[in-house]
Amino acid sequence: MRVVVQRSKQAQVTVDGNVVGSIEHGLVLLVGITHEDTEQDAKFTADKIAGLRIFEDESGKMNHSVLDVGGQILSVSQFTLYGDTRKGKRPNFMAAARPEQAKPLYDRFNELLREQGLKVETGTFGAMMDVSLVNDGPVTLIIESK
Repeated sequence: MRVVVQRSKQAQVTVDGNVVGSIEHGLVLLVGITHEDTEQDAKFTADKIAGLRIFEDESGKMNHSVLDVGGQILSVSQFTLYGDTRKGKRPNFMAAARPEQAKPLYDRFNELLREQGLKVETGTFGAMMDVSLVNDGPVTLIIESK
């Protein structure tokens, strides 16, 4: 799994002009899944994100996790994270898992985050989505399970 993590003051996803997911303070996750990913990858990634200390404490140091600050998660499926741009001008998406494999694992990943006590909002898997956010910091990281 490959997840782009963005610390956010607020964020939302719209599909066909309708808001399908929104959060106030927390993390926006762009989630990519490849063929080799398993539930172990989803668990590793969910645990890493829930405990990632990227929110500032009273001294201005990154010592708090999204759980510590009562933050929320906006999780958006993003197969393009596995786009290969090494050859030519058009990305090759062969490394991205097919929807029938990716969707159950994406759903499980979100459930694992919820099991840790996080409020998780999502986009709509496979849909064209508009994602808007106010990036906090900005703080942006990439987490990979492999």
